[in-house]
Amino acid sequence: MKASLAQPALLGGLVGGMLSALPLIAAGNLCCCLWIVSGGVVAAYVLQQNQSTPITPADGALVGLLAGIVGAFVYLIVSIPINFLMAPLERLLFQRLADTMGNMPPEFRQYANSSFSATLGAVVGFVVMLVLGAIFSTVGGAVGSIIFGKKTRPGADLVPPPA
Repeated sequence: MKASLAQPALLGGLVGGMLSALPLIAAGNLCCCLWIVSGGVVAAYVLQQNQSTPITPADGALVGLLAGIVGAFVYLIVSIPINFLMAPLERLLFQRLADTMGNMPPEFRQYANSSFSATLGAVVGFVVMLVLGAIFSTVGGAVGSIIFGKKTRPGADLVPPPA
């Protein structure tokens, strides 16, 4: 019996999206998209735990893809409040940088001090997470299915179940 893909995709997306949105922890994604791949692995693990038959790499890849898409939306929802909390600190950093660099164009100063840059950053971050999540979380799901797939004995499917 095939288990539903919704719960594993939501849990895997939650793991990948949350860890990718947190400011210092998100640096783990610099290491081969670690948190995005982890979301796919978690999704494959949960899928295997929800069913008695072994999952195939295709099942893991599919649930990983769904986890990557969910993870992009989780990233967007979590990163918006974090960006608003971090905006004053970033603005101060840009002002100090602009003070040390006297020949900075005025357009860059305006852009750095506007709230539009935070909104644009959230949209660009979402699109990047959607693309990278779809790719790397799918790989993570396939790898997770190989790691966590239940092993069957050779010839176990040839023996009829007891009556």
